[in-house]
Amino acid sequence: MLKTREKKVVTLDIGAFRVKEIIWHRPEDKVLYASQELKALTPYRCTFGYDVIVYVGYALFVHSWSDREITKALAQRNISISDREISFLGKKFVTYLAMAHRESRQQIRRAMAVRGGYILHLDGTCEGDSPHLCSGLDGMTEIVLDNVKLPSEKAELLVPFLRQIKQQYGDPLALVHDMGKGILLAVGEVFPGKPDFICHFHFLRDIGKDLLEDPYQRLRNRIQKLNIRTLLRQKAKALEKAMGANDKAVQALKAGVQEGKMEFSSFHRMPALVAFTMIHWAFDTSGQGKGYGFPFDLPPLVFYQRLQRVYSFIEPLRHSFLHRNKSYRPLFQLFRLINRVMEDFPLSKSVAQMEERVEVFEKLRRALRIALPEGKKGLNDDGEDTDIKTIKEKVEAFREQIRADSRFSGKDPYRKMMKQVDTYWEKLFADPIAVDTPKGRVFIQPQRTNNTLERFFRDFKRRNRKRSGTVSLTKTLKTILSDTPLVKNLDNEEYLSIILGGCHTLEERFAKIDSHMVLEEFQKAQKKSERLHPELKKIIREPELLAKLKPLLAA
Repeated sequence: MLKTREKKVVTLDIGAFRVKEIIWHRPEDKVLYASQELKALTPYRCTFGYDVIVYVGYALFVHSWSDREITKALAQRNISISDREISFLGKKFVTYLAMAHRESRQQIRRAMAVRGGYILHLDGTCEGDSPHLCSGLDGMTEIVLDNVKLPSEKAELLVPFLRQIKQQYGDPLALVHDMGKGILLAVGEVFPGKPDFICHFHFLRDIGKDLLEDPYQRLRNRIQKLNIRTLLRQKAKALEKAMGANDKAVQALKAGVQEGKMEFSSFHRMPALVAFTMIHWAFDTSGQGKGYGFPFDLPPLVFYQRLQRVYSFIEPLRHSFLHRNKSYRPLFQLFRLINRVMEDFPLSKSVAQMEERVEVFEKLRRALRIALPEGKKGLNDDGEDTDIKTIKEKVEAFREQIRADSRFSGKDPYRKMMKQVDTYWEKLFADPIAVDTPKGRVFIQPQRTNNTLERFFRDFKRRNRKRSGTVSLTKTLKTILSDTPLVKNLDNEEYLSIILGGCHTLEERFAKIDSHMVLEEFQKAQKKSERLHPELKKIIREPELLAKLKPLLAA
């Protein structure tokens, strides 16, 4: 017996308890023998057991629990833990998962080979001045393969990351990514000659932004200058006050709209209630949006078009009997408010230009069969399951139609749009790729969007906002470990089976990883984060810091 040592251990089953461990050694070869039971319970130099680490990891990254919710849940299991310890265990969970992932790379590669290979999807996310968190994902198994944090998406920074993926998993069958210049250059350098495609949704969004940005800004600015929103809100408030809380009138309006009949006693209140309803209908532009964002959803244009319809609704009434009946005054007053907008020439000009460009943009959306005007999938739209050859023919027809139409062919915005279509033509349409697998030859069709990764990053941000309660994620993206996106793989049963490697649970798998190596990796990852050294934080808050630094330099 060499020595004994004591430590505090905290597990889900028992809570906190003290352990006394006896260390044995064999004098002839100086081999040490420690407790295997303790090693299976908790990592080296760690109080909390593997089961607590996994519990906290799932709570943070899968269930999106806040620190307070985790603290409360663990307290019910006789475990006292601070917010700082929760953050620490969350990072430790990611480090263990990353180590298990790296040890399983060859098995992941073999699993992808059974399918014929992998299709590499590349994307990144950032906020404010945060670093870019970049990920590579296999589009067929939807397994996150590798991650890195970079200052920007420049080609020279992306190249080492792509070379690392190539070294670990081999050449992909094809690549799918957005239109970023850095990604295009890096892919061309690392994977020359490989089928390389751009995401149809990104392509369409970029074209729409270039085409619609200028008139959209002019339209929005002009509406703001006319102050019509404020005036309409004031009018709605005055109407609501004059009408009072009259449920009977609202029920009568509902019956009139849905059933086409109304009680005579409610007639005198109806013009004010109709005016009030139409104002709020004009404001309800989100009801016409499809969740795609700009340039697909255009709230200012929809707002103007709704005002136009209200104007057209009231105008014939005004010329017939409206001016002779005082109860119709609210409608006449609403008409006069909207009339200012309808007679504004700069606004009408911007709207006409906007509607013309929207017509062209919607034709391209229909040709590409993605983010359709009537679509309801929002940012999760992967496009219709249409044959690529058919889509290519539709886009070709669109291209010829725009060039042949005199309304568009001579105008600079449409020339730029067609130049962009021509530039990326070869990267838009992917033919099925023939590959040989252990089960014979198969044909694989690359996805035409990068939405798998996009969805993951949106979900990642949503979960972190839910957990932290803050909108901005700049600080989070600065401090999280680069391998955090690997938590997405926990939803994939095939991936879990691979990294478990015969173990029954993640706790059992983590216990098989050398905790000394995990500690080294964790410390290395912590140093890579952009947080200042605690002592340096104290130094920069010193009063008269520059004056105190001067003698140091002189010395």
